Amino acid sequence: MLLATHPLYLRHDTGPWHPERPERLEAVFRGIDDAGVREALVAFEPRAATRDEVARVHPGRYLQALEEAAVSGRGHIDADTVVSEDSYEAALVAAGAGLDAIARLDAGEADAAFCAVRPPGHHATPSRAMGFCLINNVAVAAAALADRGERVLIVDYDAHHGNGTQDTFFDDPRVVYVSFHEFPLYPGTGRIDEIGTGEGFGSTINLPLPACTTGDVYRAAVDEVLHPLAEAWSPTWLVVSAGFDAHRADPLTGLGLSAADFADLTAALVELVPPGRRLLFLEGGYDLDGLAHSAGAAVAALVGVTYRPEPPTSGGPGRPVVDAVRRLRDERGLA
Repeated sequence: MLLATHPLYLRHDTGPWHPERPERLEAVFRGIDDAGVREALVAFEPRAATRDEVARVHPGRYLQALEEAAVSGRGHIDADTVVSEDSYEAALVAAGAGLDAIARLDAGEADAAFCAVRPPGHHATPSRAMGFCLINNVAVAAAALADRGERVLIVDYDAHHGNGTQDTFFDDPRVVYVSFHEFPLYPGTGRIDEIGTGEGFGSTINLPLPACTTGDVYRAAVDEVLHPLAEAWSPTWLVVSAGFDAHRADPLTGLGLSAADFADLTAALVELVPPGRRLLFLEGGYDLDGLAHSAGAAVAALVGVTYRPEPPTSGGPGRPVVDAVRRLRDERGLA
């Protein structure tokens, strides 16, 4: 498996006490080491995305404003989102990680890639940085794949809805976006009836889950929503927004997952596409121990190793959401 990371990611300085901090990457690598799978990984330092590559998602004027904000050391873009002097360059290399990984997977270097990047990306809309996110890394990778004719399945299991990713592909039939997220919670989007528009009608699937939802609900959604979708649509690539803030210890969210649930979920998702077409990006996860355990378990699952520092969870709420999503899609003739 490929592991993309870069020293620049640590130089994206969000300031003291910010939850999206450089120590998060250190926790991810600690989890990988604890899982005992470091020798199975091929690490590389990715290249920066070009402006043209990013412009598939974000227009040039947005990138210009983002660069100017970073160079000036302006600080807060909004109440949550911060730029420092190195943030723009770090964001370009975070966006480039997926593009570089795709080229390496195309060349047969590995079966899957995990991009341990920051800043994260899934809240960044085409024209707005928000929610700790500057450039939408997943969207940049998915747009590049779609432009070459791939059918791209994006699955986002971050606890916060990926409003930026949804906005990017809401009317695009080449990309299916599926989000598991807590609701209500920031940013307030991701209702069941947000299913796409125009040619993209039906290509967005939201599972807005209540606080304390457990892993059995996620497993049911994979079986009852994602498997029928994959059988009908046959995605050629999987891109995952791998946020680990649905862990029950996370300070910003209220979902009830454990590290073993992330292992199960990741293992099930990658089976939806062939080896060599599996790409994961780090998104959220703010309890450092929970992040370490969960990222280690997910990466281990990618290389076929069982690592479960915590047992799987079950018995929480959320099952009616899966039933409602399945009913809505059946009523509208959608897979």
